[in-house]
Amino acid sequence: MILQPVVNIAEICAQKGVEQVVLSPGSRCAPLTIAFARHPQFTVRTVSDERAAAFIALGMAQTTGKPTVLVCTSGTASLNYAPAVAEAYFQQVPLLILSADRPPEWIDQLDGQTIRQQNVYGQHIKHSYTFPADFSHSDAVWHSERMVSEALNEALAYPAGPVHLNVPLREPFYPAPGEELQYGQVKVIEEEAHTYALSEGQALKLQQEILKYRKVLVLTGQAQHHEALLQSIGTFAETTGAVVAGDIISNIHSLPEAVRHQDVIFANADQEQLAKLQPDLLITCGKSTISKALKLYLRKYKPKAHWHLQPAGQVADTFQSLTKIVRCAPHSFFSAMAGSTKSDNDFSADWAAANKAAGDFLQTYSTGAAYSELPIVTRVLQQLPQQSNLHLANSMSVRYANIAALQPQQQVEVYANRGTSGIDGSTSTAVGCALTSPGITTLLTGDLAFFYDRNGLWHNYQPQNLRIVLLNNHAGGIFRLIDGPRQQPELAPFFETHQALNAENTARDFGIKYTSVQGMEELDQALPGFFAAEAGAGILEIFTDSAANAEAFEKYRQAVRGLKLL
Repeated sequence: MILQPVVNIAEICAQKGVEQVVLSPGSRCAPLTIAFARHPQFTVRTVSDERAAAFIALGMAQTTGKPTVLVCTSGTASLNYAPAVAEAYFQQVPLLILSADRPPEWIDQLDGQTIRQQNVYGQHIKHSYTFPADFSHSDAVWHSERMVSEALNEALAYPAGPVHLNVPLREPFYPAPGEELQYGQVKVIEEEAHTYALSEGQALKLQQEILKYRKVLVLTGQAQHHEALLQSIGTFAETTGAVVAGDIISNIHSLPEAVRHQDVIFANADQEQLAKLQPDLLITCGKSTISKALKLYLRKYKPKAHWHLQPAGQVADTFQSLTKIVRCAPHSFFSAMAGSTKSDNDFSADWAAANKAAGDFLQTYSTGAAYSELPIVTRVLQQLPQQSNLHLANSMSVRYANIAALQPQQQVEVYANRGTSGIDGSTSTAVGCALTSPGITTLLTGDLAFFYDRNGLWHNYQPQNLRIVLLNNHAGGIFRLIDGPRQQPELAPFFETHQALNAENTARDFGIKYTSVQGMEELDQALPGFFAAEAGAGILEIFTDSAANAEAFEKYRQAVRGLKLL
């Protein structure tokens, strides 16, 4: 017989709007599994590999903005969730992790599948709770129901993130034959979301302060597509003349006036040109920034002031120039500050000219460059279906895409695991997005990231809207492109770690269409059919040579260093 408070976990989740549940098989977690599987409100999926399961759940929560529930058995199963939990923590994605556990008296008693699960995620979790193991007193039932509400409220409270509920369970785990579970009356605690609006007094004070600055740069970090924010930033830029820039993962590219080629601009070596782009005031919002060139530029050419907009939580001083934290929702700030100042015309004109020069250079380069990864990625991004999703794996995939950039009219929403920037769950996260989004979801990935996470495809729910573009150079090609490892004699055996795999067997194993190309003409022929809505799930494997990629990228870097921007 399953204890009613355990069944109530599922009911409370249902009443608080949870829709997606990802389970991994196990016996100790059977009461949780059955409680969620029998509830009519949830879409429940089973993924055997807990690491892949957690990243799939992450992709679902990224896409929907709602907490995804994860359920695993006791022991090391919960440890396999850790990479995705850390990513969710730093990327501020809501997850509710339910780990079944042995009762407390059996911890450290050499019982099977038993580890120390309380606080197992350490500092990479918003909060950890331990469910009662005994319900003989009515207060324990009250405590258990209150705890589930608190956990879900905490997962969504700004900044959102993962929350862990460890659930000790005693046998018996399974209901009797024919026994029905009772869902119904439970205690639920709702929490009204805070709007974090800028107060009238704050707005007046900031409107006076911003008048001191004539060269205003708005830089957005990683963020989900947020229409209200984009509109308010666009209005602010239009009425003040401020410059707006952001990486591909900031989703700012849908604003026509946004600068999207900062990777090219700030790889330039002309100090006189670069000095003209130095802002007086830097206004930032969002999370991480990919472009190392941009980060190094702003650390060298520091603004007089740097304001960061963030409702709550720890604020990073990424550019070493932070002077003010404005505690409000970014769209509230930009709406209130529209028309509050007038930026220097030469400053905005210089940025526009530099962005155009960089864009023209990329167009010319990608058309005439030898077959290699950067022009390949440019072609792929140009062919992405409109109103689709793009997932970028870490290492060179996300860097190439950030250089190539997207155009406003494409209406492509971009995701990447840049909370911890690991390669470990790229495929699984894209699968989670595809399972919860009607549009085509494209994963741009490298060979090491793809083969590392093949278990992201090992389940019975292959989404037909998934497209995987695999750049296979048979090595960790990034190490030939970055200073440090590429100058070392250990490069080939210890950094690149050459591998001879291809994805054809993987595609066959998981029932996915497979196409391979080895030249630009083949690629151009393959892309339209690959991205067709009716094509179904597919892997497009693009073979290149690691050494040739490094040579081509070095030619690109040399050309960028001498580019005439202004």
